[in-house]
Amino acid sequence: MQGQNMSDVIEGYLKAMLEAQRQVEISRADVAEQFNCVPSQINYVIKTRFTPERGYIVESKRGGGGYIRIVRVALRGADDLLNVMAAHLPARLSERDAQAMIQQLYNEEVISRQTGNVMLNVLRHQTLQVASRSDETQLRAQLMLAFLDSLRYER
Repeated sequence: MQGQNMSDVIEGYLKAMLEAQRQVEISRADVAEQFNCVPSQINYVIKTRFTPERGYIVESKRGGGGYIRIVRVALRGADDLLNVMAAHLPARLSERDAQAMIQQLYNEEVISRQTGNVMLNVLRHQTLQVASRSDETQLRAQLMLAFLDSLRYER
């Protein structure tokens, strides 16, 4: 555990649970207590590391008896992956999330290394050169959707 930050440890714990089953339900407070951290740390990990771009759907219910359900998306092939990514693509996409999506496409052998590198270069902050960060994330999302559509219709 040395060299890992708390977010990495919590992510590893949740991913280990998801290896055993396709979905898990957790109590934010219980997990926070287990790792001796604040509940907002659990929110941060889930919000940043268990996203649709990374192959997860998160549902939550607040209040007494509330829970957070994390579901690993079961994909039957490249078409499913492309459809899920397109359907859950946010209106604004960070460079980090775009990289995660491209990595997943590569890992699932939907794209080649060369195609992935082209996509990464097109979506980089240095390439987009947009005046505001908000406009940049919006443009990146639009470009990613165009890439996904191109891959979907190519099949």
